[in-house]
Amino acid sequence: MNEIIGRIEEKSLLTEALTSREAELIAVYGRRRIGKTYLIRNHFRKQLVFELTGVHDATLSNQLNNFSLALQEAMGIAVPPAVPSSWIDAFQLLSNYLRTAIKKEPVVLLFDEMPWLSTARSGFLQAFAHWWNTVASRNPLIKVVICGSAASWIIRKVINDRGGLHNRVTKRIRLLPFTLEETEHYLRYLGVQLDRFQILQLYMAMGGIPHYLKQVKRGESAAQLIDRCFFAKNAPLKTEFKELYKSLFANSANHEAIIRALSKKAKGLSRAEIIEECGFKTGGWVTEIIDELEQSGFITQYIPFGRTFRDTLYKLTDEYSHFYLKFIEGARATGTGTWLKISQSSSYTSWSGFAFESICQKHVDPIKKAIGIAAVYTEVSTWRSMLAKGEKGAQIDLLLDRADHCINLCEIKFSAEEFVIDKKYAAELDYKVQRFKEQTGTRKSIFPTMITTYGVRKNLHSTGRVIAEVTMDDLFSK
Repeated sequence: MNEIIGRIEEKSLLTEALTSREAELIAVYGRRRIGKTYLIRNHFRKQLVFELTGVHDATLSNQLNNFSLALQEAMGIAVPPAVPSSWIDAFQLLSNYLRTAIKKEPVVLLFDEMPWLSTARSGFLQAFAHWWNTVASRNPLIKVVICGSAASWIIRKVINDRGGLHNRVTKRIRLLPFTLEETEHYLRYLGVQLDRFQILQLYMAMGGIPHYLKQVKRGESAAQLIDRCFFAKNAPLKTEFKELYKSLFANSANHEAIIRALSKKAKGLSRAEIIEECGFKTGGWVTEIIDELEQSGFITQYIPFGRTFRDTLYKLTDEYSHFYLKFIEGARATGTGTWLKISQSSSYTSWSGFAFESICQKHVDPIKKAIGIAAVYTEVSTWRSMLAKGEKGAQIDLLLDRADHCINLCEIKFSAEEFVIDKKYAAELDYKVQRFKEQTGTRKSIFPTMITTYGVRKNLHSTGRVIAEVTMDDLFSK
């Protein structure tokens, strides 16, 4: 039996659906390689009686032939049933099979990569909705799971559908990458023993994508693993980027253009700036593409402190995409030792700072726990000072605006050893706090907070200046 690492809330929701006294239509979505199919197959391994996976860019006739083969597998017969002439006929065959498959216990049906099944003018979605409304929804023992890597398609076409599937989805699961804690557990499950600093470096390059992490081999350092997975002649993750967006989105060139623009702007871009950077003509379609990238987990929106939704900034938060565009695409250096050489460069320093900052912004709950405010309602944002001519700017990497009338201004620093606050950096911290107070006019208590890998070295400049600390180890907790 394959073990399911993490996914505590998701497994609880799936169990709840299985034991409910009504039919369930469960939408599971998330980016490619995130482990959607693995989760469903292993959690429902005893109840799964039918599984159909869409074929990318296949014709209607090929999809229907694929359905016939899936039904043959489910029925356990030597010869596949006749290929149905339409999806209406296909679902009739499925209904006939279920009459014998359903006994007294719940059964699960999985429609994987559903966006690929619903080809243009195929009638799949209409047939599926008709089958759900007239057959499946009437039997409390039927639990249907629909999956898709194109998260925005699932949301737009199924969850927010105004037709036959309107309000039909009973449970929604958006599967996200592993956290650092889950990544550590997954690597141990694979038999990989690495210290947390090396796991953090892997996460900065690959993110918490189970399929990518599966490439990790025992006995190799993080540097060796990154060399083999990204820079070797047949590196398994060197060509992933070319397929990643193409397999998820129609007209993916526009999606890639936005990803490339955001990869060059660590602090994010507004919608108007994205349009300008990419050379797009303004229109609703740009908003739709941004939404698709966000729903699929590649970018994240942030509202700067004291601003409104109209001031939303979008940041690239997919570690793999940023790493690929920074170091792999167009790279001349390849082979053994490439990553060790790169790690001595200034480009590595700028990338590691951004990557660590992005990871910290994804692990706000462990940060809150580490500084003792886990139960305090908190709004998370960033802040950048407004500049008058000739003024020095100031920026806060992560801001925790608390309901108990306090604000943690978090400085995030990646380092291979204890971080040292010298006289110059201490002056910068003081200036940031001062500018923040002046420009926001806040009356809340301000707590300068350092988030580092190995902590802040105690010295004259740190004592009394740093109110709270968070280390790399804290990020690995729940």
